[in-house]
Amino acid sequence: MPEGSEPSRDLIGYRDAPPKANWPNGARIAVNFCINYEEGAELCILNGDDRSETRISDVIVDARVGGRDLNIESSYEFGARVGYWRLLKAFTDRGLTGTVNLVGAAAQANPHALDAMIEAGFDLQPHGWRWIDYSTLSEDREREDIARSVEQVKQLTGKPPLGYYAGLPSLNTRRLLIEQGDFLYDSDAYNDELPYWTTDFHRPHLILPYSLDTNDSRFARCQGYQVADEFFTYVRDSFDCLYAEGETKPKMLTVGLHARLLGRPGRISSLTRLLDYMTGHDRVWICRRDDIAHHWAEHHRFEQDRHRF
Repeated sequence: MPEGSEPSRDLIGYRDAPPKANWPNGARIAVNFCINYEEGAELCILNGDDRSETRISDVIVDARVGGRDLNIESSYEFGARVGYWRLLKAFTDRGLTGTVNLVGAAAQANPHALDAMIEAGFDLQPHGWRWIDYSTLSEDREREDIARSVEQVKQLTGKPPLGYYAGLPSLNTRRLLIEQGDFLYDSDAYNDELPYWTTDFHRPHLILPYSLDTNDSRFARCQGYQVADEFFTYVRDSFDCLYAEGETKPKMLTVGLHARLLGRPGRISSLTRLLDYMTGHDRVWICRRDDIAHHWAEHHRFEQDRHRF
């Protein structure tokens, strides 16, 4: 590909001198919980795919090519039918909000829990139109899916989304987001504990890194969590480290949640304990992803001379 037509790599970042985040009210740490809204948009021949889903579920199976896998379908259905309501209650009982990583087709399949999350104050970060690997699609198809996601969020909230998280992006994803024009940021990166600016495609674009370690998907991945205490302990220890460092160098912590995983009765206590633990500390900002993006764009504007692109 010609130079500048795909994302670059940067192994240097902020080095040992990260910018002072200046989170609201002198917070040592910004914590964002992302609820992934995916159920109903996964691989399934009922969705026009040629095989069944295999990823991020309590059902560990190979793809069933040309047929349905009722076990994994039902496992996903639990998230839509039960798990989302359990996750939502953990936040609303405490007057807290977070972010919905919204897969467009999943919202069409089950709008009810999503409507409740919007009413509770959650922001929407599109997570693709389908929960699929976007590197397998044409550029035109991906462009269409991004446009559909933008229009969906406009209809749901009255305004376009600020951010986007494909999860399985293509080499075109970030460029297409920038060309689309509505997006301030995307979250398809796992390389930092603070937002940062990139000019890969000749326009300043904000990156809010996501996390796969403080993420309940590890209940369904190798070297992952087995019981609620393991998830609670790992996220708590991550919080404690960043909170201590935040006395002089405040950072952000993203916690990823899935209704079909953490929404199970044997795991939900890890979330309620985390929320109570974090809110038991002073100078903690539990916030939406859009809040972080707005703050960074206002207090840490892009400066050309700080970038080597």
